[in-house]
Amino acid sequence: MDYSPNKVKQTLENQGFNFKKKFGQNFIVDKNIIQSIINKSEIDKDTLVIEIGPGAGSLTNMLGKYAKNVIAYEIDETLKPILENNIEPNTEVIYEDFLKRDITKDIEKYDYKKLYVVANLPYYITTPIITKLTEVDINFDKIVIMVQKEVGNRFKAKPGSKDYSSLSVFLSYYFDINKVLDVSRNVFMPKPNVDSIVISLESKKEKLPLKNKELFFKIIKDSFNQKRKNLKNNLKAYDLNKINEVLNKYNFDLTVRAEALPLEIFVDIANNL
Repeated sequence: MDYSPNKVKQTLENQGFNFKKKFGQNFIVDKNIIQSIINKSEIDKDTLVIEIGPGAGSLTNMLGKYAKNVIAYEIDETLKPILENNIEPNTEVIYEDFLKRDITKDIEKYDYKKLYVVANLPYYITTPIITKLTEVDINFDKIVIMVQKEVGNRFKAKPGSKDYSSLSVFLSYYFDINKVLDVSRNVFMPKPNVDSIVISLESKKEKLPLKNKELFFKIIKDSFNQKRKNLKNNLKAYDLNKINEVLNKYNFDLTVRAEALPLEIFVDIANNL
């Protein structure tokens, strides 16, 4: 089935499609960018791909050509006539809110060797989607997502950089994160006010051992609660003596700010508490 991004654009224009801001609808209509995402994702016929927010189906159509199967979650049912006519036979579209779906049940009927998420995520719910993907009891081999550039920079930020945040630490526990490519705002319809970035998150084969994940993630959140304050102020509700003992092992003390600390130290702090 030949369904080019230009055809998508033409179909949307011909039908006078009403883009909905509440769903963060900015559809990609550039064939080169889509092909780059497909190539970098390394999808093959052993791969089940989950797509969130397929929109008008430009990326969905290409995913279906390369993957064994595709499951796409679309909240806007008014897109059904456009999507249904232009997806590959190996693609299932579920017209529901991805955040409310039981993904584990949705993938049960499929036979696959690799499970990927490849998507142009709606900006307004990027973090809730990523949080859900980490919390479900599913091992995603790879997640390739297009997000707002500012958000993507936070995802992949390293200690000491201005973009380093609790989200950076949270994601680095689960994934090795790398930039795939920058994406101009000019390749979307309608054009958003920001540029985008495609990042790849590959599941770590060996995660650092944690005694209590909930405590670990709470400590991360609290450590970055007020970025300009040091750990002594942000973590005063915890046992500061134990925290200081851990920090001293790495040549830090309680005057350090969270943005200076790598994942390993946060894990050590959590395990000692």
